[in-house]
Amino acid sequence: MSNWLLPSVGALLAWGLWAFIPKIASEYLDPRNILACELLGALVIGFLGLWIMDIRLQFHPRGSMLAVLAGAVGTLGTLLYLVAATRGRISVIVTLTALYPLVTILLSHFLLREPITLKQAIGMSLAIIAILFMAA
Repeated sequence: MSNWLLPSVGALLAWGLWAFIPKIASEYLDPRNILACELLGALVIGFLGLWIMDIRLQFHPRGSMLAVLAGAVGTLGTLLYLVAATRGRISVIVTLTALYPLVTILLSHFLLREPITLKQAIGMSLAIIAILFMAA
């Protein structure tokens, strides 16, 4: 088995649960409180992971600033996802927000000059069409 397959499937399952559980939690808590509880869970797993893997933290002014920015933007996205999850159909919301790689692909293309092949462009177009069908 490839060394990337098991962690990829694990991430798929974990993110699938992560996207679903807040809908149920929203019956009891508002999005801000769900986020606060999620952050506590993230801290537990984060510190446990650092301890188990015996990680020695590195610091680089630019790299550390960008990593903190990534955490801030990711947390903002989580909060916005939670707000949406409390207001709409989770099946549509999770499908729409799962298109975030399109943003990454476009940023990579325009800022890092990574090419987008015709096959990839068709795939991205089909993903957008799929959202239109899901939302209807």
